[in-house]
Amino acid sequence: MTRKSLHRWVQSLPLQITDVLVIGGGATGLGVALQAALEGRGVVLVEARDFACGTSSRSTKLLHGGVRYLAQGHIGLVREALRERGTVLRLAPHLAQPLPFVVAEKHGWSWAITSLGLKLYGAMAGRLGLGPTELLSAHTLHQLMPQLPKPFAGVRYWDGQFEDARLALALARSADSAGAHLRNHTRVTHIEPQPEGWRVTLCDGLSGETATVLTRCVVNATGVWIDALRHPSAHAKTPTVRPSQGVHLVVDRQTFPLDQAVLVPKTSDGRVLFALPWLGSTLIGTTDTPRTDAPSDPLATPAELRYLFEQTRISLGVALRPKDVRSIWVGLRPLVNLHPQHASADVSREHLIERDAPGFISVTGGKWTTYRAMAEAVMQTLVKAGDLPTAPSPAHTDQHRLHGYRASAPSTGIQQPPGLHLLGSDADSVAQLPGHDRPLGLGLTESIVRHSARHEWAITVEDMLARRWRVLFLDAQLAQRMAPRVADILQEETGIDPQLDAFMLLSEQYTLNHHGDAL
Repeated sequence: MTRKSLHRWVQSLPLQITDVLVIGGGATGLGVALQAALEGRGVVLVEARDFACGTSSRSTKLLHGGVRYLAQGHIGLVREALRERGTVLRLAPHLAQPLPFVVAEKHGWSWAITSLGLKLYGAMAGRLGLGPTELLSAHTLHQLMPQLPKPFAGVRYWDGQFEDARLALALARSADSAGAHLRNHTRVTHIEPQPEGWRVTLCDGLSGETATVLTRCVVNATGVWIDALRHPSAHAKTPTVRPSQGVHLVVDRQTFPLDQAVLVPKTSDGRVLFALPWLGSTLIGTTDTPRTDAPSDPLATPAELRYLFEQTRISLGVALRPKDVRSIWVGLRPLVNLHPQHASADVSREHLIERDAPGFISVTGGKWTTYRAMAEAVMQTLVKAGDLPTAPSPAHTDQHRLHGYRASAPSTGIQQPPGLHLLGSDADSVAQLPGHDRPLGLGLTESIVRHSARHEWAITVEDMLARRWRVLFLDAQLAQRMAPRVADILQEETGIDPQLDAFMLLSEQYTLNHHGDAL
C-alpha cells in the first residue's frame, strides 16, 4: 500500500465531488465509512493521526451490553448493545470472543441484588446469550480466585472481549475493499460551504502538503475533539462532550494470573474496577476522572495511579509493586454532555447525532460495541434530512463479515499472547513474506511489519508498535528495545521517515518511571 502524495491521492479519487467525507478514523468514523461504501456511496475518510489512535485503541477491551447502564435504567441502550455485541462476535470471531466474568460480593444483600441484576442481564440477551449466569459460593470463589479477600458469595456471567485496535483495522480494510478511500496522518484544516456541498482543505501530517476535496456531506466523527470541527452554525452553548479519563495498568500474567475476568461493581468511592486476561497479560482498570481538556496523549495522574494500586490490593487481593507494571495507558471517553450536574461515571454512553448545517453531521458518544448501529443512524439522518438520496443498494452491515474473518473457530483466543491468529485469514499470506522466521518480540516478526506497511497503512513506529501490534500497550520497555529494527523495516518498505525518536519519547509516558514518585 504505497502512500501517494496528497495531491496524487486526491487526483486519484474517482469522483470530482464525493458523497460523504468522514473526518476521524476511530470506531465511529470507520463504521460510517463502511456503511456508506456498502450503500454504494462515494466515500472518503481522513484521520489526523492514525486509525484508532485515540479512544478507539484505548478502550477497556470489553464488548458488552453495559451492566452498569442496566442499573441506571437505560433498558433500550442495554438491549441495543447486547444485540450489537452478538453481531460483532459473529462478524469478527478472530478479534472478538466471549469471556466469563466473576463478581464477588462481601455482603448478602449486595450479592442478592447483583445476582438478580445479572440474571436479568443474561435473560435480556436471549438467544444471543454467551453463557449461563451462575451463582458461586464463597468456597467456589476461593477455588477460582484464591486471592480475592473474603467474599460472601459471587456470580459468574458472560460478556465479550475484543482487540480494539485490530478491529478498527478490520473495519478500515473492509471499507477499503468496499470502495471507500481512506488516508491516515491527514488532518482537516478548513471547511467551507459550496453550492453543492463543502470544500474541505486537507494537510498531510508527514509532509505538510495540502489539497482540497469537494464533498456533498461531511461527517464529523472526531470523538472527544468533535467541538473543534463543529460548524459555526451549531447552536451548542456548552461543549458537546465531557471527556472522562480512564487509566489502565498492564502487568505480567504471572504477577496476577487470570483465565477469566473479575469485576468489582462498586469500590469505596463508587467506581467500577476490573481485571481481565488480555493478549497474554492482565489488564487492570479503570479510573473515571473528568477532564476539561482533551490532549492527544493523556497522562495518568498520581492520584489515579495510587487509586489503582490501592484498589487492586483492597478489592482484588493483589499487592502490586511498581516493577510489576509493564505499561500504563490512558483513554478519553467522549461522554455526551447532557447532564452537566452528574459525575462522569453516571453519564450515559448514548450517542449524539446533530445536523449542524445542511450536509454537515456531527456524531459522538456511544461506545465500541454499538459502532455499527451508530453508523446506520448517521447515514439515515443524512437521507431523512434530504442531504443524500436513498441508498443505491442496501448495506446489510449486520451480515457483512469483517476483513480477516475465518469460517473455522479460532484455535487461539485473544486472551493468549499475540500471534498470527490475530491476523485471521491474512495469517497464511503473511507467513510467506520475507522475515517470517525472524522474530522481533512478543509474537511480532519482520514479515508482520512488512505486511502492516504494505496492507494496513503502517508508516511510523508508533503505528506499528502501538496499534498494528500492541507491544507499547503490553510492555513499554520491550517496545523501546524493538523500535529501532521496526523503524528500519518501515523505512525500507515505505521510504518515509518512521519517526523513531518521537516514538522513543512517547513510549516513556507508558512506563511507571515517567510518573516519578507517584506511588
